Amino acid sequence: MNYVSLGKTGLEVSRMCFGGLIIGPLQANLSVEEGAAVIVHALEMGVNFIDTAELYGTYPHIREAIRRSGRKPVIASKSYAYTAQMAMESLEKARKEMDLDIIDVFMLHEQESRLTLEGHREAKEYFLEAKEKGIIKAFGVSTHNIEVVEACSEMPEVDVIHPIINKAGIGIGDGTIDQMLHAVKAAYEKGKGIYSMKPLGGGNLLSSYDECMQYVLDIPYIHSTAVGMQSVEEVIMNVSIFNGEEVPREIRKALQEKQRRLHIDYWCEGCGKCLKRCGQGALSLSEGKAMVDKGKCVLCGYCGSVCPMFAIKIC
Repeated sequence: MNYVSLGKTGLEVSRMCFGGLIIGPLQANLSVEEGAAVIVHALEMGVNFIDTAELYGTYPHIREAIRRSGRKPVIASKSYAYTAQMAMESLEKARKEMDLDIIDVFMLHEQESRLTLEGHREAKEYFLEAKEKGIIKAFGVSTHNIEVVEACSEMPEVDVIHPIINKAGIGIGDGTIDQMLHAVKAAYEKGKGIYSMKPLGGGNLLSSYDECMQYVLDIPYIHSTAVGMQSVEEVIMNVSIFNGEEVPREIRKALQEKQRRLHIDYWCEGCGKCLKRCGQGALSLSEGKAMVDKGKCVLCGYCGSVCPMFAIKIC
């Protein structure tokens, strides 16, 4: 596994980042023991960087993986906090549930525009104070939008940017993949740490897996790429690709036969909360039930987090 410096943060990270969303309750819903086993295998194969978030519900899995492996990876987490109080609670929750004194990277989660960045100013200031105290090492922002990357590029207090990048531009909220790459390159050249997300467009590009992975690997201004994994087999395949090695035939065959999808159960009551939560416009109501447009869905699972009936899952 190759390692690089994450911008000017002083953090050395693996080119592949373990995306923690999939193992949690929003998607595969692995038990703490099962999820930890997947993470441990990634750590043993050289991955030293984990992406998670308060929303993902995977702090216990990470804590158990660290306990089992005896390895402390670089950890990046995220929060929707917009007040100082909310920011404090989010940071302390991460520290407590992962049993860590220091969080390497803490970010504002899923920022949509310059306006939302301004609306989260109070939380940002709290995280920057926490950085001065040594409680976090770097402050960052995650986003699906080009406007936010451009704004963060001009903000000296932002150390790390976590944008969505895949060859088809799936999930970008306000432009094309070429426009996103132009913004990311400018941010990289200003010393920002860049680690991208969703190289497979939330599973929509699985049919061109090798091409998608090579696409992000060939971009010289991405330090690392977060890849969601829910099994040891997926870890083996992804690490092999990032190491430039041949994927074992039986591993590739088993994973090619497995397809992920957003499933909406029959007891959906059509309340519409998932539609408001979906940033991709992938959900609609039909005959009083939520429906998904598979071409727009990036399989993030965020819609499931607001469903009062627990009727939405990724399987």
